[in-house]
Amino acid sequence: MVNNFDDPENEVAIRLRRLRLARGLSQRALAKAAGVNNSTVSLIESGQMNPSVGALKRVLTGFPIGMAEFFAFDATPNEQVFFAAEELKEIGKGGISYRQVGGTIPSRTLQILHETYKVGASTGTVLLSHEGEEGGIVIKGRLEVIVGEQRKILGPGDAYLFDSRMPHSFRAIGKDECVVISASTPPTF
Repeated sequence: MVNNFDDPENEVAIRLRRLRLARGLSQRALAKAAGVNNSTVSLIESGQMNPSVGALKRVLTGFPIGMAEFFAFDATPNEQVFFAAEELKEIGKGGISYRQVGGTIPSRTLQILHETYKVGASTGTVLLSHEGEEGGIVIKGRLEVIVGEQRKILGPGDAYLFDSRMPHSFRAIGKDECVVISASTPPTF
């Protein structure tokens, strides 16, 4: 699959992707709102489809915006450097809250999370494994970390760093919620 997103000649692809991300929509959500197939949005954004005016108008109804506003949208990303607490994007559900720094900025190679584990919450019984590295510092509470055959309970100020291809899991231990600031590269969510 050829990705022409960075091709300066593909203005529609660049604008559509950046506008979708700026509005906090997934490709699937935009397609559903516009009444088109998921593949239509994907093909346009990857530069594999140059849509007709009618097809582009239909996709834009998912925002909703008109053609003039679409082409007036500043497709050059503003490099946001600072993020207020309310700008952290929630990407978790259930017993663990994952709030991501810069969640709508495309093509980041580092993911930073503010994690909050409810009492007893864990990443599950199946150990996680993915490409990259990850690390974190416990801010509050106690966290059981399993990496391969190693197991350690960490408290405030304690940290971890490992090759995330190693099977691993996390679990809040004790009577208080656990708060962790973590980072991984490449992003895993």
